Amino acid sequence: MSLIKTEKEIDLIRESSKIVAGVFEHLKDHIKEGITTAEIDNLVEDFILSKDALPAFKGYRVGKRVFPASSCISVNDEVVHGIPGNRKLESGDVVSVDVGVKKNGYFGDSAYTYKVGETSAKINKLLKITEESLYKGIEMAIDGNEVNDIAVAIQNYVEGSGYGVVRELVGHGIGKNLHEEPSVPNFYSPGSKQRLFEGMVLAIEPMVNYGTYGVKQDKDGWTIRTQDGEPSAHFEHTVLVKKGKAEILTKC
Repeated sequence: MSLIKTEKEIDLIRESSKIVAGVFEHLKDHIKEGITTAEIDNLVEDFILSKDALPAFKGYRVGKRVFPASSCISVNDEVVHGIPGNRKLESGDVVSVDVGVKKNGYFGDSAYTYKVGETSAKINKLLKITEESLYKGIEMAIDGNEVNDIAVAIQNYVEGSGYGVVRELVGHGIGKNLHEEPSVPNFYSPGSKQRLFEGMVLAIEPMVNYGTYGVKQDKDGWTIRTQDGEPSAHFEHTVLVKKGKAEILTKC
């Protein structure tokens, strides 16, 4: 699998990514007190199918585990990979929605953390810093840099703001497969010296905890939550590496 995509491949990834962006634009008026996470997932699936595309996460396999929904929906102390269900959102909650789309054999992937009703200053700052850290990383996604330049930019901004950046989960390359090389950590890693070249496509996704960076997995085999029970936030974009300035393919 080539790390550098052809112009045709980039156009196909761009098309899938545009649908992902449309999902988040569609959801913004629906994320409110009283809606269930299953209802949000239904909105995601219906939108994707209406664009003659497929939800990338539904049926995704890890060993014998199969993800049952079209989106990962994670509330409060859930970091990522939450399974949609009957939980009703309440005012003050934060809810991360992670969406992948497959169309014409190529993928787009993005995540956004929404506020529900009135949220505390504590929550507001966490979301602000997490989203800003994503853009700090994207600024480094240019030809000639290394993956670690993205990672360090995110880590320095997050930890400098007093939060924990998750280490067990990372971003990734994307294209004909949902998850491709290279891995894109949100923290410095000695093994992340892969040089970035124009034409690479990356899913950059900081996951930031209000407290420590430690996480644990629920018995459902999917949901990851903070070890200390503090809230977490997650933002992600699919990004095209270019010379001078990266292009965000999943931007609304």
